[in-house]
Amino acid sequence: MKSTITDHEKKLAAYESVSLVKNGMVVGLGSGSTAVHMIRKLGAEVAQGLSVRGVPSSEKTAQLAHGAGIPLIRLEEAVTLDINIDGADEFDPKFRLIKGGGGALLREKILAHNSNLNVIIADSGKKVSALGKFKLPLEIIPFATQTILAEFNKMGLKPVLRKLSKKTYRTDENNYIIDIDILGIKDVAKLNSNLIETPGVVETGLFLKSTDIIIMGKGDETIFLKNNRQKERSSK
Repeated sequence: MKSTITDHEKKLAAYESVSLVKNGMVVGLGSGSTAVHMIRKLGAEVAQGLSVRGVPSSEKTAQLAHGAGIPLIRLEEAVTLDINIDGADEFDPKFRLIKGGGGALLREKILAHNSNLNVIIADSGKKVSALGKFKLPLEIIPFATQTILAEFNKMGLKPVLRKLSKKTYRTDENNYIIDIDILGIKDVAKLNSNLIETPGVVETGLFLKSTDIIIMGKGDETIFLKNNRQKERSSK
């Protein structure tokens, strides 16, 4: 039952986000289960005459968007995105996120950085008082794997090299991902700096300053959270 409610909330948030997409926009297309609903809805709107171009955040997203009939371009062709719509594994009251559960954090962060409006879509279960219940993904260079694992073990971060079907998981950029435990760490900005300064760490799954709007499905409502500290606005 819980998974059905969660999926319903994901779909509500995803569908609501598509209402922000206007004719002629270049749209960043996120990855993950909530983004799947958004891409399918956007594809349906394109079929009805909406003219947009999409920039996918992963190869899997590119395949899905192509199948949905959304015209795709490369980031270098777009330069800047009008809007980027993506999911999150966690978000806190300060609009900080953990992302990367699906393995696309590097490209997702690049799209978020190069977007005029960054919109996060999520079910209510992704809202947390403090980040860290979800393990933090890091994209790393394979060459540095063992040194990074050893260093982060000494720091008490309990790093785990991500596997898929018993093989080491590879990102679209052919890197590895490790997942670390940051539960209880209060200064996540300082942590992020320390992590990214570690040789061999390509990017972290901490998205600390990129989010403009969060659209959260909750029950049968969508709740808009805006990063200008405006009050929540609910719509049924």
